[in-house]
Amino acid sequence: MNTASRFTSTAELEEQMQELESAEDFLEFFAIDFVPSVVQVNRLHILQRFHNHIHAGKAALPAQPDALFNAYRQLLEQAYQSFINSSAQQEKVLKVFNRAEPGKGFVSLSAIQPVAGGPE
Repeated sequence: MNTASRFTSTAELEEQMQELESAEDFLEFFAIDFVPSVVQVNRLHILQRFHNHIHAGKAALPAQPDALFNAYRQLLEQAYQSFINSSAQQEKVLKVFNRAEPGKGFVSLSAIQPVAGGPE
């Protein structure tokens, strides 16, 4: 895809990105080839990883719109590639996968003390 002078400003690029609704929309907008079955299973994880990449490198992102488009494209490609040979559980992008292992947050009934002034 030829992206030369595609955008007149970063605001225009970001406005167009605001219209995108799905992972597939983002991948198509940035002209990234993808396997639909991979995206179907990991769409939220891909978009969250993309978001994380953007915010992690916010200071280093270029100000010129076409360069910014290319930087975003590269970050989305990295996010997508993370899930080609891995799973959401292995990548632990979403908070739900970063919780303690089952049994680690267990509190036994005998460890619970009555509240002062409450029923016993």
